[in-house]
Amino acid sequence: MTEYSPTDLAAQLKSGLLSFPVTHFTDDLQFDEEGYRKHLSWLAEYPVAGLFAAGGTGEGFSLSPEETDRVVRAAVDEVAGAVPVLAPATGSTANAIAQAKAAEAAGADGLLLMPPYLTEAGQAGLVEHASRVCEATGLGVIVYSRANAVLRDDAVAELAERNPTLIGFKDGVGNIEQMTRIYARVGDRLTYVGGLPTAETFALPLLQLGVSTYSSALFNFAPQWAIEFYDAVRAQDRDEVYRRLNEFVIPYLDIRDRTAGYAVSIVKAGLAAIGRPAGPVRPPLTDLRDDELAELSDLIARIS
Repeated sequence: MTEYSPTDLAAQLKSGLLSFPVTHFTDDLQFDEEGYRKHLSWLAEYPVAGLFAAGGTGEGFSLSPEETDRVVRAAVDEVAGAVPVLAPATGSTANAIAQAKAAEAAGADGLLLMPPYLTEAGQAGLVEHASRVCEATGLGVIVYSRANAVLRDDAVAELAERNPTLIGFKDGVGNIEQMTRIYARVGDRLTYVGGLPTAETFALPLLQLGVSTYSSALFNFAPQWAIEFYDAVRAQDRDEVYRRLNEFVIPYLDIRDRTAGYAVSIVKAGLAAIGRPAGPVRPPLTDLRDDELAELSDLIARIS
């Protein structure tokens, strides 16, 4: 099994597309480990630079700490070092530290640090929160800037200076000025990951701001198409990128935007559409209606 130092992990992640697999559930909403492993085995046939277990697309927000540990351990065991596995660190500082330590014990290669639970906080508090998680393990950490934890350029610079194991910044906001400020100030010290849903929509313009990779939810059910789209982005082939946006991504977004939370639900619907069901989403999310699933199935058939 390959062990990635934080420096090695940073270099690896910026080299290709990132996989954020769904988490499989049974009809009674229990973790379906067998289905999850089969899904990872299928996705492993395609080249990606990293696998993020129990992330946002993986409904990590609905998992108990014990379930998160099971999902991470299953991913680490199933991919067996073929690609680095990153685990989530979520909630309060204490909970995020506990998850970070559990991920390290499970054999994960890095961490995606989610926003702290519920409360708003100033930049100094967010820096302290992220720093304490970075200090808790030797794993490389990517900090996710979104929701109640949007980091400005000065905070990102301080985090990078204080924490050698901070390797990445994931943008879930899409503020062009702030991304420009962050890259101008921090440069290639960090790996920059596009984290807006659906990330393909923003991939080409964000490439100019140092965002060399992104989290692809579409990779779950259209892996070859997602890889080809990423290749077109990296080649800065504008005609091909916009052809594919018009062909699939934009009409996909039209379905996704009908109901809050569909950014995750539509991915599981995509797997159902190709005959690889991953089970239902957990509340508070809701599954697509039958007519929406049929519409999505027709859309996927056009690119298959």
